[in-house]
Amino acid sequence: MADTAQKALNPAAQEPKKSNGLMLILLVGAIVLLGGGGAFWFLRHGGKPTEAAVQEKAPGYTVHLESFTVNLADQEESHFLRITMDLGLGHAPKGGAEKGEGGDFPTARTRDAVLSVLTAGKANTLMTPEGKAQLKRDLLQELQTRVPELDVQEVYFTEFLVQR
Repeated sequence: MADTAQKALNPAAQEPKKSNGLMLILLVGAIVLLGGGGAFWFLRHGGKPTEAAVQEKAPGYTVHLESFTVNLADQEESHFLRITMDLGLGHAPKGGAEKGEGGDFPTARTRDAVLSVLTAGKANTLMTPEGKAQLKRDLLQELQTRVPELDVQEVYFTEFLVQR
């Protein structure tokens, strides 16, 4: 009888853990739904760059350079690299980049800068994805330093052949 009197005075003592378990399940479910909804929104909207950001990053003009064939810096054997590339520029080049156009495009300085980087490469390094990425960075830095008026923003390889 004393037990019945305690239950009547304290309603929480009647169902000790049943409502806590239900609350926990509802709370976990709400967190999962909110987290999944947030991830979905981020992947659909937040993960994509805006069109203006893409236009700012993408070079506005592309200049094609004739192929380069160079001996590599390997000491033990003779290896060569044949590469063709395009340069992504931030603004339109002055004059023509093509042979015979006779404009203000600094063809000789551009090719010299590229050649100085290419001839320092080694076959084993250039055959790896990391080596190609490093070559792009080196070319970009050299062109920005030695031919700053071109405003080179990107280097695109259109042909890449290493002969071993």
